[in-house]
Amino acid sequence: MAVPCRTAAGWMRTALGIWRSSRGSAAVARGSCAVLPIRRCHGRDSALDHFLGVAKPGYSPDHPAPAVAVHQDKQALLLVHPPDMPENSRILRVVILGAPNAGKSTLSNQLLGRKVFPVSKKVHTTRCQALGVLTEEETQVVILDTPGLINPNKQKRHNLELSLLKDPWKSMEDADLVLVLVDVSDKWTRGRLHPQVLECLSQFPQVPSVLVMNKGDCLKPKSVLLDKAWPASESRRAPGKSDPRASRGPQRLGWPHFQEIFMLSALQQEDVETLKQYLLAQAQPGPWEFHSEVLTSQTPQEICANIIREKLLEHLPQEVPYSVHQEMIMWEEDPSGRLVILQNLLVAKESHLRMLIGQNGQVVSQLAQEASEDLENVFLRDVQLRLSVKLLR
Repeated sequence: MAVPCRTAAGWMRTALGIWRSSRGSAAVARGSCAVLPIRRCHGRDSALDHFLGVAKPGYSPDHPAPAVAVHQDKQALLLVHPPDMPENSRILRVVILGAPNAGKSTLSNQLLGRKVFPVSKKVHTTRCQALGVLTEEETQVVILDTPGLINPNKQKRHNLELSLLKDPWKSMEDADLVLVLVDVSDKWTRGRLHPQVLECLSQFPQVPSVLVMNKGDCLKPKSVLLDKAWPASESRRAPGKSDPRASRGPQRLGWPHFQEIFMLSALQQEDVETLKQYLLAQAQPGPWEFHSEVLTSQTPQEICANIIREKLLEHLPQEVPYSVHQEMIMWEEDPSGRLVILQNLLVAKESHLRMLIGQNGQVVSQLAQEASEDLENVFLRDVQLRLSVKLLR
């Protein structure tokens, strides 16, 4: 099947991270409106037996993820470098959708094998979409980690970036598969899809979808949840006909067109390995988008800023972390190859200043230590991070 050429350079020209809308013959193949039956997966081994024909052993890091370049120009060149793909290359574009704080970035990091996206218990940790690239042998899976879906009223009321509203929708335009992530440990969300997620699925019914029930380790028995929370008996519409009521009222709590259902914990690598093998198996013949050494579309400075912001969200209460401004002062390698980073943390209130510094500087020191450890894992080198807290004048 012919697949139009899609290069990394083309992505860079069209606002990196936004997939092009033309899918050629791949769209025709999905255009037939056959509704696939839901196949329910309970546990790792049964899912792998079902999808791959054999039960795989426990997780083994046979394909360690590449490190991210520490220099912005090197990372930029790598993003537009011609892919080093084999003749039998395969490609899959995956969008991860879900309500805020459902665990999308945690799942993305586990699939990639390195922590390149910020993770926090607070909402709106991910502020804009970013790409992650998983390459194993002849297959490349491009993962788009999106902000949690919100409605326009919340975006205006909380003065949130417009990207939080628009990015998830734009990402669906050329997706091959969408993973819908639901936090089933939350009794308020486990029985229905988020209204904006449901509306997004209804607007793009031609995109195959898979339900991923996250934090399933918190619930027993799992089979009860699968049988009752997501009934397969819901009236099925042809995928070409969206439901205008998708975002209103209790009539539509679920989506009847999920191809598969996974229950897992995004924190458990063996659970995620099952899903990863499924994604690799769904890839279709076609050219890669990126060189195999690409792990993410983010610049090294963006990764650093996001990881520091993650620590701010984790250690500071209420609205305080959202009011901290970050200012990069130094980014250089010393003679030993260690990456030395200096960043200012700027706050508008003295109370926030004291809170961020902590008694005897304990809070800011802990922030720097934890962020340094994460950065060392991303760049695979020693990192010295110094954080300086200052009052905005």
